[in-house]
Amino acid sequence: MMYAIIATGGKQYRVSEGDTIYIEKLDASPDSEVSFPVLMISGDEIRTGSPVIEGASVTGKVVRHGRGQKIIVYKFKAKKNYRRKQGHRQPFTQVEITAING
Repeated sequence: MMYAIIATGGKQYRVSEGDTIYIEKLDASPDSEVSFPVLMISGDEIRTGSPVIEGASVTGKVVRHGRGQKIIVYKFKAKKNYRRKQGHRQPFTQVEITAING
């Protein structure tokens, strides 16, 4: 089974063809193609780059944009009447991997 390690949004992901991944939000419209740099490809043999493999890429199709589940950030200091409640929803882009080139 062929897979690749890609980097986007400050994180690394292990992907294969047909995978659906949730990554940091991209400036791309739904149904558009996006390309990612490849750090490593594993198939018949393992190829690594320093830091990326020249000429290799992973292409994917943007499925949708959205926001993750809300997390609550609550700050509290005992005996000081200090309480702060704040929510956060991280934006994401859902991408379907269509091809591993390289």
